[in-house]
Amino acid sequence: MWADNDTDRDFLNFSGVADTVAAMILQAKGRPVSIGVSGQWGVGKSSMIRMIRSSLEKGDSTKKQFVFVEFNAWLYQGYDDARAALMDVIASKLEKAAEDNPDLLLKAKALLRRINWLRVGKMVASSAVSLSLGVPPAGLIGGLWDIGKRVLGSEEASEPGGEKQDGDKDDKKGNDSEKLLKDPPSPSREIQELRDSFEETLKELEITLVVLIDDLDRCLPPTTISTLEAIRLFLFLKNTAFVVAADDAMIKHAVSKHFEGIEDKQVINYFDKLIQVPVRVPPLGTQEVRAYLVMLFIEDSELDESTKERIREAIGAQLRLTWQGKRVDRGFINGLLASYPPALVARFDMADRLAPIMINTSGIQGNPRLIKRFLNALSIRMSLARAQGVTVDEAVLAKLMLFERLGKEGAYQKIIAAVTGSTDGKPGFLAQMEEEATGGTFKADDPLFDDAFTKEWLKLEPSLADQDLRGAVYVSRDHLPIITSENTLSAESTELLQALLANPSTAKNFKAQLAAVPRADLAVFMDRLLIAAKREQEWGTPDILTACLVVAEQSETQRARLTAFFRGLPNQQIKPGLIPKIQDQPWARELFKYWLKQDVSTTVKRAIAAAEKG
Repeated sequence: MWADNDTDRDFLNFSGVADTVAAMILQAKGRPVSIGVSGQWGVGKSSMIRMIRSSLEKGDSTKKQFVFVEFNAWLYQGYDDARAALMDVIASKLEKAAEDNPDLLLKAKALLRRINWLRVGKMVASSAVSLSLGVPPAGLIGGLWDIGKRVLGSEEASEPGGEKQDGDKDDKKGNDSEKLLKDPPSPSREIQELRDSFEETLKELEITLVVLIDDLDRCLPPTTISTLEAIRLFLFLKNTAFVVAADDAMIKHAVSKHFEGIEDKQVINYFDKLIQVPVRVPPLGTQEVRAYLVMLFIEDSELDESTKERIREAIGAQLRLTWQGKRVDRGFINGLLASYPPALVARFDMADRLAPIMINTSGIQGNPRLIKRFLNALSIRMSLARAQGVTVDEAVLAKLMLFERLGKEGAYQKIIAAVTGSTDGKPGFLAQMEEEATGGTFKADDPLFDDAFTKEWLKLEPSLADQDLRGAVYVSRDHLPIITSENTLSAESTELLQALLANPSTAKNFKAQLAAVPRADLAVFMDRLLIAAKREQEWGTPDILTACLVVAEQSETQRARLTAFFRGLPNQQIKPGLIPKIQDQPWARELFKYWLKQDVSTTVKRAIAAAEKG
């Protein structure tokens, strides 16, 4: 299993971009900079953020040049105002950075008090609205008191109504609190003083504050806008660098929702004013996806950690040279280690097969998170198979799961029906399609299989037409339950059907039992017999014919189904030996007339003529 977490280890050839962003911040030398890391969900923005920080830390020789604040607005959604939370996190970080300097610590605490009084003002305003609507302002007194204690630096004051530890001091602080609450300072003046205090604190600390904001595109529009407004408050102050990771399309959607009625150009202008340097996470190509799969498989292997890291670094270095024509292929991978465990070698083969289709398929398009989730689902099913003693080939299961997720609706169910409906678990109907796709002549007759993905999927090794997929289908029950028509049969009917399928040539011996089988069960019998019959390539006197004829004798409906099956046979499959086997059936004359119109072979025509004469 692979954890779906961000990492500062480069699995995606992002280190070059991360180093470039880090260099921008270093070269700014205290000048304000804001950088937007954009890309769709799951492409690796969070990992890019981590790598940018790691690159900056490596370039900071003193280890004191940068103070990092990592802020995830999504975590605060529904629990706190994102704007206030971000300001509080920043101020708290500066307070901690100033612990060794008493004078600077006072400045940092003063900054924190300013921010908290802004939060008090917001809480009072919210409570006033609640009271005007007749809604009790739950937690108002306790909230104000807790924040008041923090603002005034009092750890000694008792809670409202309790005893005071130091009357004079508490009276003064209480008066200050009441004065600030009754006569709040000008918002514009407070904001400017907050900015000035913030900038002065950074200058005296001799640090650059790097604020890394992630998961902004997961938030609802109000939280997104609130966070952006907080960024705007601190933006373009000296010794600050903001790196915002988000899908810019989602940000623009949030801006449009918040400022209803504005034009698209204005939406773009709003975001562009916040972000000076836009950086897009580079899309992955086949080389990167193949390398990513290989590194994930290596990460999940039994190799020791030092060997894993050495291979990862070598693959990363090779990826950075792909513009020169260098490749991360099997030859390169094999050259990194004298020998790999056999199970890992098999997975390398799978990486080679899966990489191209995971790039070109619209449902994945090289998205690292989707690739990892696919592999995790595959791992779970393989574990389930081992736990239940089911033999499943991992490559076969991977191919089947790929179609389950990306094939046309209804197509996967058709494969499952073929597997559960056959005696050997093989979806034989795929044979011709796989052969045509491999040979470049594929043209789907079934609209369920008529799309570009299926054409590429059919080419993937291994071929599934000759594979027993019952084990793979069994461990895939989390997506689609296995429901076959046999589930409705009685124990006696099930036993009889199994006997017919095992020895179809002896079906005449079961006529008496078949006469007692319910009509609904006969339909199931004919279903299974015709599935077996479709695997015959020549229709002379195959054993399955006897069983089909005996079942057809029991019901007019099943006779019609068998006749329809014979009408659908290709002319070249019909052989002269079939004619005398069915000539006594009441439906034979009409079937013979039909075949003659279809221009069957001369030998079959002669057999029909002889049967009619007889």
